[in-house]
Amino acid sequence: MEFQYYLPVNLVFGRGKSDLIGEKAAALGKKALLVTGGRSTKESGLLAKTERLLQEKEISFVLFDKVEPNPLTTTVYQGSEIAVSEGCDLVIALGGGSSLDAAKGIAFQAINGGNISDYIYGRKNSDKALPVLAVPTTCGTGSEGNGFAVMTNPETLDKKSLRCRAIIPACSIIDPLLMTTMPKSVLASVGFDALCHNLDGYISSIAQPLTDIMALEGFGLAAESLVKLYEDTGDMESWDKLCMASTLGGMVINTAGVTALHGMEHPVSGLKNAIHGRGLAALAPYVLEASIQGAPQKFAKLSRLLGGKDESDFTAQIRTLLKKLDLTESLGDMGITEADLSWLTDNCLKISAAGMANHPVVFGREEIRALYRSAIGRDTASD
Repeated sequence: MEFQYYLPVNLVFGRGKSDLIGEKAAALGKKALLVTGGRSTKESGLLAKTERLLQEKEISFVLFDKVEPNPLTTTVYQGSEIAVSEGCDLVIALGGGSSLDAAKGIAFQAINGGNISDYIYGRKNSDKALPVLAVPTTCGTGSEGNGFAVMTNPETLDKKSLRCRAIIPACSIIDPLLMTTMPKSVLASVGFDALCHNLDGYISSIAQPLTDIMALEGFGLAAESLVKLYEDTGDMESWDKLCMASTLGGMVINTAGVTALHGMEHPVSGLKNAIHGRGLAALAPYVLEASIQGAPQKFAKLSRLLGGKDESDFTAQIRTLLKKLDLTESLGDMGITEADLSWLTDNCLKISAAGMANHPVVFGREEIRALYRSAIGRDTASD
């Protein structure tokens, strides 16, 4: 047994831990760029609370509240320009995975400048970024636990992640109490994303013993808690479990990467600005059914965690879960048509080559196209 594992992430986990935002920020800098979206953290009161906690610690701050659901590289440029011009030495991310990813990109861009796509595609490298304090308000992306920042280039529609150790948050505060204001539809999609991160990392060909342990635990916690929360959002123990599942999933993919399910979804949300978790749900039954032969023992374990018996009923268990969460949209419902299939296939092979290669079944171009076509749905895909 040989492997290498390195992930220097400082997690502060627990109900009410958001009270420590000022204290943790004070250890990282003196002037913060607050990165968030335009609505949810204001309506929940988290933004006002953060501003008060920073003021108590005499930390000055500038607000950047322009982050969209699928953050753009242009948004990252805009935020980094403000961070530089205002002399910020710290970035604080408040919100869902989009806010965290945008904040990490901004922290990187503020130090490195230039074309961030050069770093996303590995043409340039850097190990420098402003420190990031991450405070997630959704339990899905796991961005608080890794060095990934997913963003979309609006010119090419490439949705791909910047991967860099420097953008692993210097501190992540995971407070399950912050999650409870999510609408149920958001909970379903982000929770399914958390489950899929653990699944993707577990079946990856570059998984290793530590990621397998975390992935199975994360998948099991998500499977146990997600439907319970969808039916009763007041179940705080389930919030704790789903938040842990999300963070574990983020940590897992930092090392084991994502595989074909995420690799095929990113072109969908890049092209149509679809909700990521719903795109995963539309693809999952088809992509995963075609994958079982490559890792039957692993799929058997995953099926049992969903209440099944072995790999033979894994897909049925996934379909049952999606039905319980009302995640029943097809890619066709999201605007994908037969005319998009060539672009989706080409873009998948362009931006997700590594993840597709690490999948237990390595799909060829025609297989990828056929899987996309199946996920469009019978009513929109013509022969």
